[in-house]
Amino acid sequence: MTSTSGLVVRGLRKTYGAHVAVDDVSFALAPGSSLGIVGESGSGKTTTVRMLVGLERSDAGTVTLDGRDRSAGTRRAGLRRAERLARAREIQMVFQDPYLSLDPRITVGGCVDEVLRLHFRLGPAAREARVAELLDQVGLGPREAAALPRALSGGQRQRVAIARALAAEPRVLVLDEAVAALDVSIQAQILELLAGIRRDAGVGYLFVTHDLGVVRHITEEVVVLRHGRIVESGPTGRVLDAPDHPYTRLLLDSVPRRGWDPARIAEARAAVGGQGGSSGPGRRQDPGQTARVTR
Repeated sequence: MTSTSGLVVRGLRKTYGAHVAVDDVSFALAPGSSLGIVGESGSGKTTTVRMLVGLERSDAGTVTLDGRDRSAGTRRAGLRRAERLARAREIQMVFQDPYLSLDPRITVGGCVDEVLRLHFRLGPAAREARVAELLDQVGLGPREAAALPRALSGGQRQRVAIARALAAEPRVLVLDEAVAALDVSIQAQILELLAGIRRDAGVGYLFVTHDLGVVRHITEEVVVLRHGRIVESGPTGRVLDAPDHPYTRLLLDSVPRRGWDPARIAEARAAVGGQGGSSGPGRRQDPGQTARVTR
C-alpha cells in the first residue's frame, strides 16, 4: 500500500444515517492488473466502487490514482471543467444492465461518439474512424453501429457498454456485476473479450461480483467484503482454494453441488453471523442468493 503507482484506496468509510455501508476499506490495484471485490448483497461492494468513480462521496478515507488525490470528488469548487473531465476519464464504469445505461434513442455508434466528443478534440472523420475501431475491438461492426440498443442482444449491448467506457481511454475499468445478467455462454465470451483488452490496452480492472467463478477466471487478487468491511484479501487462487476466514469458506460452501446440504449451510451461516464483524446494521441477505463458483 506504499506505492503511488496505480489505484490506492485507504480507509474508505460511508454511512447512511445509522447504517455503516463501508468501513475502513483499503486495497491497491497496480497498473494493468485485475482485482475482484466479492461479497453477498448488502456487503458494500457497489457503494465502494461508486465512491471510486465519484458517484458517492466518502465520509472518510482517500482514493489516489498514480499519486493524484481523487477523494474530494470531481465537482469541488475551483476545479475547472477540463480538469473534471480528465479525472472522470481516468476511472470508467460498466454496469450490470447495459440496456439501462445506454440511451435508447441514440444509435450504437452515436453512444460511443458521444464520449469522444466530450473528452477529445477530434474532427468528424477522426471520430468516425475511432468509433469503428472501438466497436471492432469488442467484436461489433457497421450493422451494429447503425442500430439502436433495443435491436441488439444482451451480450451485444454489454459489448457496446465496454466500447463506450474504453472510448474515454481510462486507466481503470470498474465492472459492477457486468456479466451477471448474461447467459453462461455469453458470459464466457465477454470475459475472454475483457481479458484480451486488458492484455492489449493495459487497463486495470476492478470486478465487483458475487460470482466466484468470474473472480477465479479473470482476477489476480481478491478482497472479500462482509457488512462493509474487508474480512479477507490476497491472491485469488489462495483465497478461493485455501480461505482463512469463515465467511469466505461459507461463500464457497454455499454453492449448490452434489452432496450440498442446505441445513448445514444455514447452521454455518448462523455461526458466522454470531461471530460479529459488522460495524453497523447490514441489509438482510436474501436466502435465495448464494455465491457461485467454478472450482
